[in-house]
Amino acid sequence: MKKEMLTILAAILLGLSSCKNNSQKAPETTADGETISTLASVEKENPNTDYKPAFVGQTRIAAVTTQTPYEGKVLTKDLKKPWGIVGLPDGRLLITEKEGTMRIATNTGTLSEPIKGIPEVDSKGQGGLLGLTLDPDFSTNRMIFWVFSEKRPGGNLTAVAKGKLSADEKTIEGATVIYRATPVYDGDKHFGGRILVDKSGNLFVSTGERSDIETRPQAQQLNSALGKILRITKDGKPASGNPFVGKGDARPEIYAYGNRNVQGLAFHPTTGDLWENEFGPKGGDELNIIKAGKNYGWPIITYGVEYKGPKIGAGIQQQEGLEQPVYYWDPVISASGMTFFSGDVIPEWTNNLFLACLSAKHIDRLVIKNNKVVGEERLLETEKQRFRDITQGKDGALYAVTDEGRLYRIFTK
Repeated sequence: MKKEMLTILAAILLGLSSCKNNSQKAPETTADGETISTLASVEKENPNTDYKPAFVGQTRIAAVTTQTPYEGKVLTKDLKKPWGIVGLPDGRLLITEKEGTMRIATNTGTLSEPIKGIPEVDSKGQGGLLGLTLDPDFSTNRMIFWVFSEKRPGGNLTAVAKGKLSADEKTIEGATVIYRATPVYDGDKHFGGRILVDKSGNLFVSTGERSDIETRPQAQQLNSALGKILRITKDGKPASGNPFVGKGDARPEIYAYGNRNVQGLAFHPTTGDLWENEFGPKGGDELNIIKAGKNYGWPIITYGVEYKGPKIGAGIQQQEGLEQPVYYWDPVISASGMTFFSGDVIPEWTNNLFLACLSAKHIDRLVIKNNKVVGEERLLETEKQRFRDITQGKDGALYAVTDEGRLYRIFTK
């Protein structure tokens, strides 16, 4: 009898535990009342809000697992706060370090000495030497473009510069600032900082809205460069065909707006679409497809709340004329740099999106079909690193850098 009573008690406790766990699930319906399932999601933590997604699959999608054996190999631990990484034509990697230096790394982890000739950066807070990209003709002109936070009278701003890597790879020659995202603001957060070259040879650049309450509204203002996706020429001029050229007092360099702090930019390898990720507040990190002239809603709509808990603005998540994210995370993963995987060495990764995550300390893999996220996986969680940026090298492997100074090669075993 005693044994039976213990068995019954154990069953009751197990049932109570199950009920408790079920009570912690994310909302099980969308804003329109569609039923969703979160049982197989990679995210097990409680959300910060009770906001409902706009459509099925907009958050907490089903988990997937890579079947091909792969490994994340540490090539070096000697980088100094790396921020951006891009592959060179010969297979090596060019890396920015937050305090204002660049280094070249081999794909075995040997590092060059710091490259000189880079304009001074304002590295306090989230500022510093940020994202970079190569000219498509780098093999012949050796031109590099980068983003950095620059001191200016009254504060600082996000700036874009270009320069030529010297033949001996020790110096940036002719470094020139080609664009400044005004207005100047005295702060140390939300500089954006990613940069890409499109097929027409123009530059896409991300900026942040500088975080503070007083600057947030500028993400919605077309006479400000804060909280935007910009499209400029290699000389820093507004690119031809931009959506706001010749329209009132709107800045002609603006391509899209209503962004909080864009930390990742990547072109889809088959569609050519421009994808971005941006930091949410407490909850509400977003993944978006960027379209010319579109408004992505910050700070009018968001799936997050203030860090201390109150709702942001009217506390709404949808409004006509404002774009919905393809996907969002609550709680946040603090996605930073990202890249699509091309090639078929790992077939299940082909055209998947890989995001370097800071607070969540992993590489996030998203399976995307017809512009929808259909699966999610967390890679290298046991490394416990703040992953800052990721790119695909000439050898087909993924290379990622962390705030702690590591360079990883992620590929088949």
